Parts: sequence; C-alpha cells; structure tokens
Amino acid sequence: MSSWRGLLIRIGDKSPEYHGSPDFEEHIETCYTVLSQELEHSEDDILSFLLQCAEQLPHKIPLYGTLVGLLNLENEEFVEKVVQQLQGNFQEALDVGDCNKVRILMRFLIVLMCNSVLQPGAVVEILDTLLSSAATTVDEEKGNPYWQARADFYIMCILSCLPWGGAELAEQAPEEIERVMAGIQSYFNIRRHAYDAEFSAFSLNDGNAADFHEKDFLEDLWDRIQSLSNNGWKVDSVPRPHLSFEARLVAGKSHDFGPISCPEQPVLPPSLSGVTSGKQKYEAEMNYPRRLGRLNIFPASKAEENMQPIDRFVVEEYLLDVLLFFNGCRKECAAYMVGLPVPFRYEYVIAEALFSQILLLPHPPFRPMYYTLVIIDLCKALPGAFPAVVAGAVRSLFEKIGDMDMECRNRLILWFSHHLSNFQCIWPWEEWSHVLELPKWAPQRVFVQEVLEREVRLSYWDKIKQSIENAPGLEELLPPVGGPLFKYSGDDKESTAELALSAELKSMVKGRKTARELISWIEEHVIPTCGPKVAIEVVVQTLLDIGAKSFTHLITVLERYGQVIARLAADQDQQILLIEEISAFWKNSAQMTSITIDRMMGYRLLSNLAIVTWVFSPANIQQFHTSDRPWEILRNAISKTCNRISDLRKEIAVLEKSVLSTKDAASKAVGELESAESRLEVVNGEPVQAETPGRLKRLKLYADKAKEEEVAVQESLEAKQALFARAYLENEAFFIELYRSFHDVLVKRMPKFSGDDQDLPKNENDDAMAVDSEEPSAVDANNHQKGQPRPRNLNLNGISNGYDVGEAEQWQRCVLGYAKSFTMQYAEEIWPHIEKLDSNVLVEDAHPLLVEAVYAGLRRQYR
Repeated sequence: MSSWRGLLIRIGDKSPEYHGSPDFEEHIETCYTVLSQELEHSEDDILSFLLQCAEQLPHKIPLYGTLVGLLNLENEEFVEKVVQQLQGNFQEALDVGDCNKVRILMRFLIVLMCNSVLQPGAVVEILDTLLSSAATTVDEEKGNPYWQARADFYIMCILSCLPWGGAELAEQAPEEIERVMAGIQSYFNIRRHAYDAEFSAFSLNDGNAADFHEKDFLEDLWDRIQSLSNNGWKVDSVPRPHLSFEARLVAGKSHDFGPISCPEQPVLPPSLSGVTSGKQKYEAEMNYPRRLGRLNIFPASKAEENMQPIDRFVVEEYLLDVLLFFNGCRKECAAYMVGLPVPFRYEYVIAEALFSQILLLPHPPFRPMYYTLVIIDLCKALPGAFPAVVAGAVRSLFEKIGDMDMECRNRLILWFSHHLSNFQCIWPWEEWSHVLELPKWAPQRVFVQEVLEREVRLSYWDKIKQSIENAPGLEELLPPVGGPLFKYSGDDKESTAELALSAELKSMVKGRKTARELISWIEEHVIPTCGPKVAIEVVVQTLLDIGAKSFTHLITVLERYGQVIARLAADQDQQILLIEEISAFWKNSAQMTSITIDRMMGYRLLSNLAIVTWVFSPANIQQFHTSDRPWEILRNAISKTCNRISDLRKEIAVLEKSVLSTKDAASKAVGELESAESRLEVVNGEPVQAETPGRLKRLKLYADKAKEEEVAVQESLEAKQALFARAYLENEAFFIELYRSFHDVLVKRMPKFSGDDQDLPKNENDDAMAVDSEEPSAVDANNHQKGQPRPRNLNLNGISNGYDVGEAEQWQRCVLGYAKSFTMQYAEEIWPHIEKLDSNVLVEDAHPLLVEAVYAGLRRQYR
C-alpha cells in the first residue's frame, strides 16, 4: 500500500504511520503534506480513496473534513471536484434509498462547511429540501402518511448531523438554523407517534397507558438535540480539529453545491384497504428501517456517566458505523470500537449497543455470529473492563427474561451459549441455581435449560457437567446423554420378527444393494407380512442406525437410499410416522432430530405440511412452553420453505437479465449475417457476393448458435417461472396450514372470544394476569383501533418474570409469542398471501389474541 493511502486510513490512530502519536493536528499536517505532493500524479486515485475513507471510516470525518479544507487552500480545482463528486453521490444515494450513505454524506457535508469548503447557505438548502419532503410525506392531504418511515429518516439525517456542525451553523447562519429547528418542531406536531410496542425486545410494564406514549427513537433524538442547542452546541464526543487550523481555513474558497431533490413518494391509492395500507407501511419500514432499538440494560447513571445526552447518541453512531463497515473484519472492528475519539469511558454504551443490535426486531442488521465474535474480541481487547460489563448485561437481561420477546429470548440463548463455549464454559452457575425451585415452565428455568442444551451441542456432555460443579443441582436441567435409541438393538426379545428384518436390511445395505433392490425386498417380503407401518419403523430405524455415526454418514445414507424412504412415506400420514420414528430414534438428541428432519425435507422426503402437522401433535403441544425442541424443527421448516421461493426469485431475476443479453447478442449476430449477405460487388458486370463463403459460413454459425442460446435461456426462464408458480401455491398452502394449526391449538386452550362474555374462567394463580381468561370487550377493541392504549390482557409477552404465572397462561404466552415471531421473521413471504390468510384463518370469529399476534408481526394495524 502506498504511503499516502496508509496515512489516510490510519489518520487519528496510534499507528506506525504516525510513529504512535495520538496528536490529531500532527496527523492532519503530515497527511496534508504528503497528499499535496501526490496530487500532481494521483489526483483521481486520491479523490476516490478520500471519499471512500470518509464513507467507510465516518468516525474520522472531522479529520478528513479539515484535510480537505487545507487542500482547498492550494488546489481549489481538486476540492471542487470533491464537492461535485459528493453532490453526485449524495443525489444517487437519495434516489436509491441508501440510508447509510445519505446519513454519512450529510455528516461530511456539514463538516466541510465547518472547514470553509461549503457555504452555510448550501447546507441549509439541503436541510430545507429534506425537511420539506418529510413534511409533505406525512401530510394527510398532499402526502402518503404510510411512508412516514422515509420522512422520519430524513428528519433523523438532519438531526444526526447537527452535533458535527450545529455550532458553526448557529454562528454563521443563526436565523436559518432557527427556521430549520422550528420546521422540525412543526414536523413533530403532525407526525404520528411511531413507538412500536410489538417490536420492542420487552413487553410493556404493567400495561400502563403512559407506556404507550414512550418516546420513540426520533423523539428521543430531538430532545437530545434541543438540549445540545440550549448548551451552546458543545459536544465532547465530536473532535473539532478545524479549530486548530481556523486562521488558515478562513482564506479558502467556499464552493457551490448543486441542488438536490428527494425522490417522489409512492402514490397513495384512491381507495385504501387494510391490506393495501399495511403493505405500503411495511414496504416503507423495510426500505427505511430503524437503526437502533436502544435497550436500557444498565442504570442511566452508570451507562451515561460523565456524558451529555447527545454524547450517548454520538457514541452509538460511531459504534454502529464501525459495525457496518467492518462486517467480516471482526478484529479491526473491535480495535476501532475501543479506540473511538471520545474523552470518556464508554464500555457500558458498547455493551448496550451490541445487545440492542443482537435483539433488534424484526432482524439484526448482520448475522448474530458477527456480534458474537466482536464481543469475544472486545473481551480480549479490554480484559480488565469489558468481560464484567458483559456479565452485568447478561444478569440484567436474565432478570427480565420473562418479559422478553420470544424471538429475542431465542437469540439471547444462542448468543450466550456460543459466548460461553469460547471462554471454557465458565459462568457462576450457582447464582442461577434458584431456578430449580421454579416451575418447569418458568422463563428463567427454561432459559438456563436451553443454554445448557446448546452448550452441550457446542462442546460435550461431560465438559458441561463439569462446568456446573458449583451448582450440581443444575445437572437436572442438562439434556440426556446424547446417543441413538435403536429399537432393534437385540435387547428387546418381543420384537424378534422386526429384529430379523432389521438385521437382513442392514446386511443388504452393507452388501451395497441398490435402492431398487431394497424397494423390491420391502414390497415383496416386509409389507405383505408386517404391514406398511412396521415397514416404515424397520426401514427408518435401521437406516438411521447406519447413518448415526456422523453427519456425513447420515447424508450418505439419505442420498443412497432416499428413494426407499420416499416410496414408503409417499403421503402425509406416512410422513408423520416417519417423523415420529426419527424423533424416537433421536429422543436424547434434539440437535440430531432437528438435523435429520431438516435434511429429509431438503431431499424432498418430508413435506413442510407433514412437519407442521407433527409439530402441532398432542405430544409436542405439551412441551411448547418448556422446550425449544418442536419450535426449532418448525423454525427450520419455515426457513427452508421461504428460502426455496426466495432462491427461485433470484434465479428468475438472473435469467431475465440473461434473456435480454442473449436477445441482444442474437439480434446483433443476425444483423451482421444479413449485412454480410446483402453486401455485393460487381465482377465482370455481374453482382456477386462480396463476402467470402468461409466468412458467411462463420457468421451463419454464430447467428444460429446465438439463437439457440436465446431459446435455451428462454426455456430455462419459463421452467423456473413454472417452478416459482408451483412454489408460490405451496407456500400459500403452507402458511394457511401453519396459522390454522396455531389457531386450532389456541382455541382448544383459550375461551372463545365474545364481546358479551362476562363470566370467563379466571387464572388459578393471579386474576390480574389472566391473559387466557379475560377477553377484551368490544369497547376495548374499538379503543385500540382508534390508537388508544391496548388493554392489559392483550399484552402478548406478559408481565413480571413469569414465576407467578400459571402453566396454562405461560403456555399461551409462548405460543402467541412464537406465532408473532415467525410472522415477523418471514413477513416478506407472508404478505403476498395475506388475502388468503384473511379469508381462511384470520376470519371474524378468530380469537383476537391470535389475530393481534399475526398483525403485530406484519406491522399491520390491528382491526
């Protein structure tokens, strides 16, 4: 890497490029000197790399802004190109809805203003444009309020850049900034409060009406900016290196920044149904997602010690930017996170930001594994501070686990088990040994049980048993010692016939008999004497026993003899028997049960409908609130179902592009052939072909080949479209069956809803918490539709920690929580089928709690 590139990247760091010096002023001077010398030879490279650094290291933007300001003193033409390129990048980012790029470039622009590269009026004009678009969007008459997410994003961009340049704007354009602030206040007066209780990691406390008016993220940011304004725009967490060069920078030329325009909002349909408006709102929120769902894990006095309100926001911006641009570079990410340019300690903010990302609904921005690895590296980078902070966060979340959303609870279990496996499974389990005194359905007990089960998967049983030696009672919560339970091991004297058949089958497999030969033997010798049910038991148990040694053995058996299983389990009832045999064989291993069923679904040996039916069978229903085992299997089935159609959609998009390119190629080849054939020359007074026969032959060959390729690609596209149409109908049937199953099991355990019901049964433990007993009245439902607080007994997640909740109520909370979780995770694939769901499952007499859970997952207005 050339020296100037290294200097640009490492500016502000204690790095060898700067001899380990932390002095920002010295760094800027050094980098400026080198760049000034290199501009003559590498102007284009420096321009593109400088902008790339500003976008991908945004916590260093004040340094890059000052560097550009100094370059502006000697090379105005270069800086003018920088401004022009910024204008083009900013407009493009607005047009395509690149939220991160818009936000970061907005910060860079206001920093350039601080360094006399841009006029304050140019920045104010940009702010006005964003503000005007936002205000128009939320206007009931002129705009499209369902796209408020985009309007909120524009306001957030305005507010989020002010800590980096609000002081200069207030000094150089006081009237304009006051007008912008007044416009933002007006926007808040007309926008709808966007606090989404259903997409919070925790349920509302006590169901108080006040909780429904808790500040959303944008309102909280507005309060922090107002506090900053009242404090004279002083921000400790934002470096201001331009002040050291102010006497020189004022001599620089301020460049023009071309006008920008915000894209038009989607047209509001003339007649809006609940489905249409819901789809528009969902699309807007997916295109302009919230960036952070802040979790207040620690007391404010500890998390924000020595900070102003705005410093918390700025540090979070730094952290999220580092996570964004160093995704895939975990060690660099951790290194930058612990070296932010702030003058105070912020370990608690790091922890809260990371856990807020892990538990962000509906999806975290990156794979959970990324956050796990970053936390591990942070614990190694700050061994004296961060491990204790992480442990404190875990303890705090554990205390609130009963109030946690089911999806968040599952993510926390997966993260914590993986985290412990990287630190020798060490944890003071004696602190949690009290969970043994709780009912088996208590959330804290289930949490410990599931963490231990996941740890066993990542390690081995004896190791995990040893890790809980300080709390030996917790051995009760460990899963059984893993291992298959083969029916025909020879110990059961009553199953002599089946044992013989199993031994014969095993001998045939070892003898490398083909699948066709096995099928013939089964149809001729097994089914006639024992029946199809016993045939399934013998074949499945025996093949699973052969494949039980490892995952590779299992895959080999399924690939070689999958046809045998497919012939035996041709319909849904037989597939359910197949799943039961898998579950019985791997009774002691939830992991292998899940893997085997998932692989069989992948090989089309099991249908997703059969899996849904089995998951909602009576035996599994009884453990819905005490184990993740059935939910994991169902989660995998939904994921694989949605991935199939998602993959087809991507393949079709690629083929559509290929069709266009092959059409162009064929048209070009045919054109060249026709042109060559029409080219004549006169020989002896007669017109003859100008091209040689060899060239004409080659051109004809090229044209024929191009046409064949066009036809082949078109046929491939049509085949994929046919598969997509079939998959679409299969998905529709699957989701209808899934939600009908949720509905059926809930209805059996929940009293039928009626607005006139007055004497519904009470919960045996706590009348005030009888979610499965007291139903909302018609008045309550109407109030909720009008935006008033939802009644307490419609709280999906419940209150307290679940310890004083009866088993029936806890079961209900878990089922409703998973219904909401699955809907939320796969909303993109569910929305196309919403009309069918409305007419088949979410009908008028459907229980309101189930309907609300599904609506909450879709971000749809509850009727």
